[in-house]
Amino acid sequence: MGCPLVYLPAIEAHIPQDIVQTFHTFLELCYIIQQNVITDDTLSNLKNALEHFHHYCEIFWDVGVWMGGFSLPCQHSLVHYEALICLFGAPNGLCMSITKSKHITAVKKPWWQSSKYRALSHIL
Repeated sequence: MGCPLVYLPAIEAHIPQDIVQTFHTFLELCYIIQQNVITDDTLSNLKNALEHFHHYCEIFWDVGVWMGGFSLPCQHSLVHYEALICLFGAPNGLCMSITKSKHITAVKKPWWQSSKYRALSHIL
């Protein structure tokens, strides 16, 4: 797929600059977190990028995208990364694929084999 940062200039003329900056700082956070070695300077860069990300996220309120239905649940964990890296070390490319595969095994496969009657009660 290539580096997602190369797509930012393509969308820059079509969306507000703060949205472009939000994507840019989020990608910067992702690149910082995926480094093999994380130093004090890296943690400082992570903290600065996170502050910028939260600053630029306000654009979604301003343009009316975030009016009750839109949320950023996966990004919430970013506020904990600095402390978790200090406690446990670099995530070193850890991704959601392990969690996703376990979710498929534990939830989706039994669901596919069930009667699919009253779906919500089965899921909860």
